[in-house]
Amino acid sequence: MVFGRDAVLEQAWESLVQGDPVLLAGPAGIGKSAIWRELVDRARQEDWLVLTCAPAESESSLALAALADLLRPLARQVADLPGPQRAAAEAALLTANADTAVDERALAAATRSLLDSAAASDRRVVVAVDDAPWLDPASERALRYALRRVPGPAILVSARSDATAGTPLELDRLPGRMRRIEVEPLGVGALHHVLRDRLDVTLSRPLLARITRDSGGNPLLAMELARAVLRLPRLPSPDEDLPFPATMTRVLADTVSALPPAGRDAIRLAALLSVANLRDLQAAGVELSAFDEAEDARLLTLAGSAVHFTHPLYAAAVRADMPAGLRRRLHRRLADVVADPDERARQLALCVVAPDATVAAELAASAERQRRRGAPQIAAALYEQSARLTPSQSTGDQCRRRLAAARCHYDSGDYRAAAKAATLVAEARGGDRKAEALLLRAEVAWSADEPLSVAARTAERALAAAPDASPLAGRIHAYLSLFHDSPQLARRHADDACKLLADTSPEDAELLSGSLLQLFFNEIRGGHAPRLELLNRALALEGERPSWLGGTIPAIWWRSVDEHDKARSRLNDMLDRATAFGDEPGQHELLTHLGETELVAGRYEAAARTIAAARDLGEQLGTGLVGETWLVGLLDAHRGDVERARKVAEAGLRRAEAVDDPWARRIHLALTAFTALSDGRAGDAAEAYRALAAEADATGLVEPLSQRFEPDWIEACAAVGDLETARRVLDRLAERHERLPRPWTTLGLARSRALLAAAQGDDASEAVARLEEMRASVSPHVLPLDRARCLLVAGVVHRRAKRRRAARVALDGAAAEFAAIGAMAFERRARAELARIGGRAPASAELSPTEERVAALAAQGQTNRAIADALFISPKTVEANLARVYQKLGISSRAELGGAMARRGGVNP
Repeated sequence: MVFGRDAVLEQAWESLVQGDPVLLAGPAGIGKSAIWRELVDRARQEDWLVLTCAPAESESSLALAALADLLRPLARQVADLPGPQRAAAEAALLTANADTAVDERALAAATRSLLDSAAASDRRVVVAVDDAPWLDPASERALRYALRRVPGPAILVSARSDATAGTPLELDRLPGRMRRIEVEPLGVGALHHVLRDRLDVTLSRPLLARITRDSGGNPLLAMELARAVLRLPRLPSPDEDLPFPATMTRVLADTVSALPPAGRDAIRLAALLSVANLRDLQAAGVELSAFDEAEDARLLTLAGSAVHFTHPLYAAAVRADMPAGLRRRLHRRLADVVADPDERARQLALCVVAPDATVAAELAASAERQRRRGAPQIAAALYEQSARLTPSQSTGDQCRRRLAAARCHYDSGDYRAAAKAATLVAEARGGDRKAEALLLRAEVAWSADEPLSVAARTAERALAAAPDASPLAGRIHAYLSLFHDSPQLARRHADDACKLLADTSPEDAELLSGSLLQLFFNEIRGGHAPRLELLNRALALEGERPSWLGGTIPAIWWRSVDEHDKARSRLNDMLDRATAFGDEPGQHELLTHLGETELVAGRYEAAARTIAAARDLGEQLGTGLVGETWLVGLLDAHRGDVERARKVAEAGLRRAEAVDDPWARRIHLALTAFTALSDGRAGDAAEAYRALAAEADATGLVEPLSQRFEPDWIEACAAVGDLETARRVLDRLAERHERLPRPWTTLGLARSRALLAAAQGDDASEAVARLEEMRASVSPHVLPLDRARCLLVAGVVHRRAKRRRAARVALDGAAAEFAAIGAMAFERRARAELARIGGRAPASAELSPTEERVAALAAQGQTNRAIADALFISPKTVEANLARVYQKLGISSRAELGGAMARRGGVNP
């Protein structure tokens, strides 16, 4: 029974019924598990589908043990999963070949699919995890991935409040409002019931009050203190101290020492096992009756086929109190009888004190099994133990195991440990091992928040250590084609990688495909004509598995030539694959590219949703958030929130300078310039574009595929009267168009020539006619923003030539097209130009899609902040849209909005 917890139980149950995640937090022994069990029992009584796991400290090194417990009630649904997910789930549940490697990404996707299936049933579902900090890493990652994506299940978690730096399983990021319940100490009355129920003892009120005081109301400590008091020959007098040991370890030592010799031996052996199963204990010579006294003392219970300590602290305290020599002897005793090879390796490692080739080999084999099961953190520790126990004369094995540990650290996201381990191997060895270690160190630098030059320099050192013209050298060249920002250097390395990997093993096919794409990409960046045969060969080679080294390059290429549908399709296919395998870093990169594609295509609402998803995932993954933050700023600038865009640009430039990242510097210079242009600061824009061009030229970047800045630079120069620079930039743009004609260069040239002709005082009639012709040649769905900007330029040129009617028609059309896609910064400019003409024609009463959605939500009574969050726009944007809605509908307040929308048949967002 649970005493003194009625209020906590009701609060937690109410939140679970409402679908809000519940976290029971508090110090060890405070009673979280008892409350957790009570809530789980209540859910079962209400016929909920209950999915639980209660990992112990000793099980945190068993990969997927907790996840297997939690998913076991759903085992029948595993057969319906897609192939990769089914294989991963069967391996995790141990219903398939135990030697089958578990693809961690597929397992995360399988967990999500199984929870989705459970949530779709008629029964309420609760996912309950007790002592979440003891989750093994592989289980924790799979659960965290799935819970973020499956709406519906109630979630109940308990955790020590001091166990982790963050919220267990990132409950605070899940749908709903997380209810964190701090489990408070119990009072005298509640502890009276606890001690009577658990120890079958009734203490006097004064003694109970002293126990309550000295235990701090912690039920676990109160029980141990009561046991210590009851072992005294007489109860302590009021002026005597209670026999409370200084630490929990001493309390348990006293309890264990009171057991008979067979009981002490049995409980010590059980504490030394990862999972204290009865088969191993009996093989070690333990009679089950030896646990009777320990079970009577409530130290442990025998349930099913295993021994379970009442609290993890009990097992830890038992282990801590054992003399070192005794512990080694008991580990040796267990190593000789345990059935599981991983448990045997663990026991052997703990009983040897000197290098041992056999033990080291068993540990390495265990590490490889853990790695294949998707537990790189556990594998890293085992590899390190194996390396320490490898005899000094076996330097090759020792180095290989240390390098394997470094790779496992990297795979688990512990970049600091991976960098340290890889550096030690590189310093200790030469040849292939040194090259492999340096290459891994370069990968760490690329993935972590280090200056980009570190990755390139370290990989160059790896190349110097590798045998010439070897497959290893080919792999290093492939990575260097990614690490170098200079197109000339990247192209050279990609070419060498293609030559050295052409006739290598199938395992290198992915690297060969990526190298071909890098070669294709960097030849274009360096100013060469695109060799589409390289692209086609790489796509044919990759089959259904795009290379991470260059898988996004086809989409970047198609986006750069304004084939947005092809780019979008490629990225969505890759995103679906990454999602199916639970590859969250891959999803993050693909969402960022997809957001940029939608932004370039003028699909701002789709861009906002995708960029927001990328940013949310990036925050969860702990990335630098450079790409998606820049896109947020660019979207803000297009939508009119230039102040926020300016702050993003300034912060991005500071960070780029701090880490010496030329790519980040270029994109944030472009954002700085575009924001200034949108804000009417043409001089600042011209200066920023000049700096951007200088950066690109210094890098040797002739064709920056993802940046199309020259038309805006010309516009800024024309606005401040720097016509000489404008003409030079026009020549630069013409060269880009001649080298690689694209819809955006076609429109950009026509727009720039019309502006420059007007700024020079020339007759711009022919240039405007050409502009209108070029605009008509580009489909409206390809570049809606660019087409609308052509109308804006035509209107400006007509106004300057005093052709007021033509100017009014062009500017009205531009304003309408800008409004239709939500480009409010440009719409304001078009409206301002119309105002300069005077006698402006009335604006269209038709609502744009964004205005329609904002109006519908406002009519439902939602606040501006709620509307902004729902549509991924800023509150200022909501206000601007509402102002236009009021004007177009002929109303003056939100109170009139519902009726006006109803009269016109307004749609829901």
